[in-house]
Amino acid sequence: MTLNTTLIIAVCIALTYCKTKTDKRLNMEESPQKGYLQKAFEVPVKRYCMTMELENDPQLIEEYKEWHTKVWPEVLEGIKKVGILDHEIYLHENKLFMIVVTPADFDFETQMSKLAKLPRQAEWEEFMSKFQVTSPDASSAEKWVKMERIFKLQ
Repeated sequence: MTLNTTLIIAVCIALTYCKTKTDKRLNMEESPQKGYLQKAFEVPVKRYCMTMELENDPQLIEEYKEWHTKVWPEVLEGIKKVGILDHEIYLHENKLFMIVVTPADFDFETQMSKLAKLPRQAEWEEFMSKFQVTSPDASSAEKWVKMERIFKLQ
């Protein structure tokens, strides 16, 4: 075994140990009351905050939530493929709030256009439209309205 191989193995073991230790320390229940952990990124990032309304029907809202526990793998792969680092959707009554975290140099319009053309993305958007107050043929970028930030703690 070469010195480089030994060093690589040692670094991997150390990283695994640190990750495990960190994961145990941060192992907490996430909830609206307790909060949600935020990933750390090794590159400068920016966030897009967007909103949309669901049909005001409790049964449809529950079904929408259920579908988001089993998003189609091709859709998840597409989100990552266009450069999205983190993606979260929150719900209050029938209002959705989405946070998309991307690298700082991410071009939203270009990448969302690419996403719309990836396998099963249009099919997913059309399927989701029955839950949303939107047009069935709208892309994700057309459905979600970007929100203006009105406050930031300095």
